[in-house]
Amino acid sequence: MVQGASFGAELRRRRVAAGMSLGGLAERVKYSKGYLSKVERRQKNASPELARVCDHELGAGGELSALVAERGTSASTDTEAPTEWTMPWVLRMSVHRGNDFVAYDESGLGDPAVRPGMMSWRMASSVELDGEARDALAHFSSLFAECRNLGQSFGPVVVTQILVTSMNALRGLAGSASRSDDREATLRLAARYAEYAGWMTQEAADDAASLWWTDRALALARAGGDTEFAAYTMVRRADVALYRMDGRSTVEYARLAEEQARSLRIRGLAAQRRAQGHALLGEDAACFRALDRAAELMTRAARASADEPVAPGTEPVIGSMHLAELADFVAGWCLHDLGRTTEAVDRLEGGLDAIPVRARRARARYGARLALALADAGDLKSACAIVDAVTSSVSVVDSATIRADLQRLARRLNRWPRDPEARLAATRISAALHVGDR
Repeated sequence: MVQGASFGAELRRRRVAAGMSLGGLAERVKYSKGYLSKVERRQKNASPELARVCDHELGAGGELSALVAERGTSASTDTEAPTEWTMPWVLRMSVHRGNDFVAYDESGLGDPAVRPGMMSWRMASSVELDGEARDALAHFSSLFAECRNLGQSFGPVVVTQILVTSMNALRGLAGSASRSDDREATLRLAARYAEYAGWMTQEAADDAASLWWTDRALALARAGGDTEFAAYTMVRRADVALYRMDGRSTVEYARLAEEQARSLRIRGLAAQRRAQGHALLGEDAACFRALDRAAELMTRAARASADEPVAPGTEPVIGSMHLAELADFVAGWCLHDLGRTTEAVDRLEGGLDAIPVRARRARARYGARLALALADAGDLKSACAIVDAVTSSVSVVDSATIRADLQRLARRLNRWPRDPEARLAATRISAALHVGDR
């Protein structure tokens, strides 16, 4: 070993002496060629793991590992995992031209001395829908239900990727369908995927993307002959406005939805948003009128649904399907925003137990609201008891809407700076919010 040599210089000297190319070493140690090039040129520090495998492959007898330890480079966090973990994948999706897939090693981009490894191929266009159209739609409908279940357990980053690729597959299937009713049914299901992608991106704190996907959902639904979906997109816009604490826009979007919709369920959902908007504005009487109207509409919708036989390939239920006591949740939310905290707790308490344990997002969302209401009602002990369950879920499901409620709860807990339970709960919230940061 040359005295005073850096790890990178010594690695290059031994590699050349062994008659091994940079690509050959990369293949053996399972790190990218671009990364190894930067290590040799001292643009990146080597990890102890890299040093050990290079020792083995080049027969260095531990001398390369010693260089890393001597120079303290093991403390560096600026390292890369093997190529399989770092290689970006780009999928360009198109209905008419098929899909293009490209994978490349970005570690060498911008450096003429390093040629990034790249491969690509064009994926074939969608298979035509023939006599098996209904079976295909049944599979995609089941997949959509599973995506909604996944949305209760994982964050938007995971679920949105599945939604978008599945939605594009449906667009391709619709374009090749020979029968208009098959094509329209496929487009309507694609619209549901797009709408849920909008909700997931809202949960990822990207309102602009959420509204973009909502617009795509509307276009797909219209192409599929769904004249009711336009009203539901107004409900979704009311959702976005509600979480922005914009009561006036929430009321206006919800009013438009109520006026446009014929569906009892969509009108009921719109009335609920309208009640929440009025609550934000402090308009008690208007809020309670909207809540009563929502309760009547949702009851009638449930009755009508129970009376109708469920046909194969039935389109998914619109709106939330995991909040079992949705009416109580909305009413409790409204009462809390109106400052009627004790009444809010009465409506919310007990509802958490009705939500399935697997529905982590719904339970965390409900629990955060309940804890906030309990804290505002002065029941600190009960509020703190809920915090652990909520914070353990929010870092997993990555929900911007739940994090907003937790931030409000943390501010409430600051009222009791000397209470050990309040301090512990505030610490847990702070840790959960830090994990959720992007």
